[in-house]
Amino acid sequence: MNHALNQPQDFAGQRVLVTGGTRGMGRAIVDLMQARGARVITTAREASGELPPGVAFVRADLGTREGSDAVADAILVSHGGVDILVNNVGGSTAPGGGALALTDQLWEEALQSNLLAAVRLDRALLPAMLDQGAGVIIHISSIQRSLPLFESTLAYAAAKAALSNYSKGLANEFGPRGIRINTVAPGFIETTAASAMIRRIAEHGGTSDIAARELLMDSLGGIPIGRPGKPDEVAELVAFLASQRAASIHGSEYVIDGGTIPTV
Repeated sequence: MNHALNQPQDFAGQRVLVTGGTRGMGRAIVDLMQARGARVITTAREASGELPPGVAFVRADLGTREGSDAVADAILVSHGGVDILVNNVGGSTAPGGGALALTDQLWEEALQSNLLAAVRLDRALLPAMLDQGAGVIIHISSIQRSLPLFESTLAYAAAKAALSNYSKGLANEFGPRGIRINTVAPGFIETTAASAMIRRIAEHGGTSDIAARELLMDSLGGIPIGRPGKPDEVAELVAFLASQRAASIHGSEYVIDGGTIPTV
């Protein structure tokens, strides 16, 4: 991604961890944070493509306790903690078929990657933030936390609903101690993961990718702006919320969905 060289240096010298930052929204957040002066660390199960020079990478599966511990330990040893934590990792690997197609294993995977990965990293990295009396945590949730798609991603939706609820409680506890915590809830964002989900729905239904994409759009009730969102657009929102320009925004959830959710 080609960010302009005259970006504001909102994060000069700050330590920023972005989980799941090698592709999609996570990669867009990594690129933008670094362009604005941050010392960025990111994680993924596997490296996918080249990261920008200077971005530190920790290979780990945050859907496991061992992976979360490895990331936290590496960061505390090499960086002494972080100033900004963006819990972006997550997603759904479930097939279509509705609630009865979801096995215990699929439910467990959804909860581990979309909820407990964030809980564990918060618990590990919050103490250092508290010691310095400042920090920012941003959880990437989803509009499915209030608009669940039972056909394919019900477990994911339930896990994201839990993440939003947990984030609010965390904000109430740690806001008075200098830690700002907010949630971003994207709608349909055109990422590689979204494309993979479309293919899974198509394969399960014996239809085309185009038809599966239309099914997904219809299941959301349509997108008033006429298109899915872009990873860069999510990154801009995250960067604003993490910056001092948003110093009084705390305990809030920001939806970025092109108007998909039709209710107030």
